[in-house]
Amino acid sequence: MPAALADVPSVTLGPRPGRDEVDPILADRPDARLIVHGTDADLAAVLVRLLRTERLGTEVGYVPVARRSVAAAVWGLPLRPDAAAELARHGVAGPVPLVRDDAGGVLVGRGEMRDFDGEGYCDATLVLRGRVRRLLVDAGPDGVSVLPDRDVRAAVGRAVQIGTSGARVTSDGVEHPREIPRWAWYRHTEPWQLVRP
Repeated sequence: MPAALADVPSVTLGPRPGRDEVDPILADRPDARLIVHGTDADLAAVLVRLLRTERLGTEVGYVPVARRSVAAAVWGLPLRPDAAAELARHGVAGPVPLVRDDAGGVLVGRGEMRDFDGEGYCDATLVLRGRVRRLLVDAGPDGVSVLPDRDVRAAVGRAVQIGTSGARVTSDGVEHPREIPRWAWYRHTEPWQLVRP
């Protein structure tokens, strides 16, 4: 725990906390700023609960436990724990795009698909067709960004939609339990409130 959070009331939750863990905290402290000290997947899990309980107006600070946090990088957050904790406590929250997927999840950092055959669009831009080694998609201030790679064209937009003969999807380091024939990451109509520089 970073020293800057030592005197902040805290609750320890398991990895990728769900409804039974997060919802009581939201009910007990409806107007409190949440500070998530965990992984990108943990932050995404908390945002799912804010979305489902219609509390996207809640201010959220993020203190990543890993220096390789894609979410911290795409949102411009400090990677050093004490600097991230100081920002999470004392920074100003503002609206940022919430990126969802069509399986009910939220993407805060990076989504990935590997070794698949398919077709994909970012809004109206064709970003891939055929056999693809890897597709990387980042959430961020502009919505969704497709990163350039072999046989993948870079694009930024509101949504990325993929159709495939079958692929595995990983969101914020967590693999979807089933192979999927189609997938979308898209910008939600309502933003979330992130504390950032």
